[in-house]
Amino acid sequence: MSDTSTRPRQPPVRSLPLAAPLRLGRPSETWFKPALSVVVASAVPHLTLLAIGRLDLVIYTMAGSFCALYGHGLPYARRARTVAGVVLSMTAGLAAALVTASLTHSTAVLIAVGALLAAVQKAGCDATRIGPPGHVILTFVSSAALFAPQRLGQVPAHLALTLSAGAVAWIVCTGPALIRREGPERRAVARALEAAADCAAAPGPRTRHAAAAAVHAAWQCLLASGRPTPVRRSLARLVVHAETALTTALPDPERLRAWAALTRARGPVPEPPPAPGTADELYGIDAERAARRASGGRRAARRALLRSLGPGSHLLPVAARTLIGCALAGYLCAALGVGRPYWAIVTAASLYQANVTLTWNRTLQRTLGNLLGVLVFAAVLPLSRTGPLALVLCCLFLSFAAEALITRNYWLGSVAVTPMALLVLEFGSTHPPGELIGDRVLDTVLGALAGFLAATLVTNRRAAGRVDRALEATAQARTEAERALGRPHAERAQARRALTASLVELREAADTAAGEWWQRALPEQELLAAEQAGHRTLAATAQRLGPAVRAPETRRDAAALALENGAE
Repeated sequence: MSDTSTRPRQPPVRSLPLAAPLRLGRPSETWFKPALSVVVASAVPHLTLLAIGRLDLVIYTMAGSFCALYGHGLPYARRARTVAGVVLSMTAGLAAALVTASLTHSTAVLIAVGALLAAVQKAGCDATRIGPPGHVILTFVSSAALFAPQRLGQVPAHLALTLSAGAVAWIVCTGPALIRREGPERRAVARALEAAADCAAAPGPRTRHAAAAAVHAAWQCLLASGRPTPVRRSLARLVVHAETALTTALPDPERLRAWAALTRARGPVPEPPPAPGTADELYGIDAERAARRASGGRRAARRALLRSLGPGSHLLPVAARTLIGCALAGYLCAALGVGRPYWAIVTAASLYQANVTLTWNRTLQRTLGNLLGVLVFAAVLPLSRTGPLALVLCCLFLSFAAEALITRNYWLGSVAVTPMALLVLEFGSTHPPGELIGDRVLDTVLGALAGFLAATLVTNRRAAGRVDRALEATAQARTEAERALGRPHAERAQARRALTASLVELREAADTAAGEWWQRALPEQELLAAEQAGHRTLAATAQRLGPAVRAPETRRDAAALALENGAE
């Protein structure tokens, strides 16, 4: 790497956008899945408690029902484990909050515990890459429970309610496997085909990276899906076509899009003619799956998780921001007379993204959404107070609306989340509307200010170090891919996927570091050169993944020619 001392320093503070973070985007193609899942998972316990006249217990069942929001992009085998882990994590956070609330009524202690739980939940969700909605739901539940009246003897029963509702959420999330077992894999492969088509239609660094990331995600989805069924075999062949399109001189984007549409539909998976290297890729996938089983894939995942949270991790400064920002927000609200400042803690916790620039975007979105949400609450409150059933139906509708809208923009989803969170308080007892609205506005403003202040003051210089490590890893993966040109098929295919993964990680690390403040300039030229060299090596390996019926001398000559023509 070049000497960092000779690089020009970038400004410590960047200009922050105002309009762009608030623009609406296209809804997610699967927005209805988490929306319907959380409604069904919530309706069962809500209506059960309504029937027995114990709606005051909804806060505990809702904690388990919210687990239905997780894991919808994962294959069902992994989704079952992921949602079960979320249920246990939700229960653990709720247990810590309830025990604390039963042992002390000190607002200062409750805020400190809430901030600590938020930081732990943020670090855990980032390290596991759980995906949306991340730590925000966990923090919302634990923070609200901290300020709910509680006795120690009630805790086991309340946790049992959470686990019961979590079991319902698990069934809701995994039940579709009985109808369409390979649904998540089909969607992942369709996205890879569409991204490859976009890259073929408009080649460039952005589309090339998006296509490589989509192909990598499709391979990872197939690897995590379980045994190779005939449908999964056909899906793997389609991923090979998407991968080949990235290195073909004249790919056909319309054909790729047609395959993507058929793959996403409910009919049979398309069976295209085998692309060059298909047999090698399938053999490599089987070998990689067998190697994961032999080496204990879950143990390796746990070791990787521990390393991602160890000393020097780029995730720790973000967790420190969460701890400081949530504590500062809570103490500011308490000093101004807010009796239960849990919403300030949740507001601050929800802001923290991968870097300061993204955190600023979320600050704008959260503030606007919450302020509009209290207006929606004021309009909905009279209807919800017409009866218990009306209150339950309002909460279910707002849960659906939140998930339906949030994929277009976070602030739009917050417009529905805010009144839903306020209506939850109505299950226990009624409160003066003016007091609820005033406290929520104050919590939102102070939480956003304190949260963003902590993000700017707690530096994350480790983001640049992550880029350096990603550059080294990419160089090593490229070297291994070049060496694998003369090795057996399975090793070549595995080295190719490892190089793709390193390129995806390199771009993610660079994008994250580019939005951080108070750090040295990024090695832009080295990043560009590493990505270009990596893509040339991928092209060389793609050309080499053909039928292995040549003599050893020809194989070595072809490998040398590929390296000479652009792998370096």
